[in-house]
Amino acid sequence: MKAQDVHTAAVIGCGIMGSGIAEVCAKAGLEVIAVETDEQALERGRQAIERSMAKAVERGKLEPAARDHAIARIHPATDLAAASQADLVIEAIVEDLGAKLEVFRRLDELTPPEVLLATNTSSMPIVDLAAVTKRPDKVLGMHFFNPPPVMKLLELVRCLTTSEESVAFARAVAERLGKTPILAKDRAGFIVNMLLVPYLNSAIQMLDEGFATKEDIDTGVTLGLGHPMGPLTLADLIGLDTMLHVSNVLYDEFKDPIYSPPTLLKRMVSAGFLGRKSGKGFYEYSK
Repeated sequence: MKAQDVHTAAVIGCGIMGSGIAEVCAKAGLEVIAVETDEQALERGRQAIERSMAKAVERGKLEPAARDHAIARIHPATDLAAASQADLVIEAIVEDLGAKLEVFRRLDELTPPEVLLATNTSSMPIVDLAAVTKRPDKVLGMHFFNPPPVMKLLELVRCLTTSEESVAFARAVAERLGKTPILAKDRAGFIVNMLLVPYLNSAIQMLDEGFATKEDIDTGVTLGLGHPMGPLTLADLIGLDTMLHVSNVLYDEFKDPIYSPPTLLKRMVSAGFLGRKSGKGFYEYSK
């Protein structure tokens, strides 16, 4: 199958990333099967998609008719078996290896053997997921960035078993979705998070040591380095629990202190201060 022949994509998980990926696929003209564990999770995902598209319409980035057509192309499901109708599957569930392994085992049984199985993981080994399938050559990472409808980058991650044909197919799919693909090896953090995590951890450590205020750290980066937002604002956007998880994965793989999560980050996650998603992180947010 060629990228232009893909008619239906299944997106497994409809949280922050999954709902965004479903929106991207629907706006690119694909039918989308959005799979979640229950109706409540699907409803939260639907609301997130509608809010995102409403903002795009307000900003003149999307025509109302295009929005309506895209929403109509998204088909919710609570049974993973619905993915059996897809030409492409993108998994975007919680960053838990055991849960992902179980999903990939079932997807391997449910979907035709020629269908590519992709994961949106930001840090986990792709080869572990490939190993539980009978199509390891057709498993790879398609790591979207938050928020998927806005961010142009898409990291393609090839593991030891991924075929060149699968990489070429995924690259063409990424371009069809309006993304700019880059290719990374299958090691923790890929390209972006290997560079990003030490930077964010350093900013958190700087704050914890009282070196500077959170406002001055963020202002220094936005005005001094030209970044669109400071590191502490970015950490809140990513989610401090996600930051902690990715830091731990990188440290476990490389044992380099630059990836070790700062004590302040660990304490904030324990307190439930997760950033924007919880209403409080380094800054406070109205939910």
